[in-house]
Amino acid sequence: MSPDRPPLARLFAMAYRLLIDGLHERLAERGWTDVRPAFGFVLLALREGPASLRDLPAALGTSKQAASKLVDAMVAAWYVDRATDPADARSKRVQLSARGRDLLAAVEEIYGELEAGWSDVLGTERLAGLRGDLEEALRAAHGGDLPAVRTVGE
Repeated sequence: MSPDRPPLARLFAMAYRLLIDGLHERLAERGWTDVRPAFGFVLLALREGPASLRDLPAALGTSKQAASKLVDAMVAAWYVDRATDPADARSKRVQLSARGRDLLAAVEEIYGELEAGWSDVLGTERLAGLRGDLEEALRAAHGGDLPAVRTVGE
């Protein structure tokens, strides 16, 4: 690769950082000042419903200790609730609280705004093409499904 043509991985990393930084700047502007970037992975893992605290590390792609600390921080900030699993009293489950659902809605709204900014630069058709091409490549690499979004690491 030449310096004037960076590898796709580097461009994707730059784009990701640009979107995440933009998200957190806008969240802070709207009063969501205590949101950490790692919270987004938990929001995604819980968006469809509660999850067992035992299963969350695998969904996040992290250690039990890291997932537990993250959930503790989100419980303290009122973004998630932790309760005994009604099916197994020895197990805990985690779910989005009302505040967590409000945060998720704000995140989705801001992502729409950020994508609109990209559309202003690239145009609607090119952005749709970029999204379609990325989705196609990801699905091809994962047996037709989109992979889970996981933290970097373990």
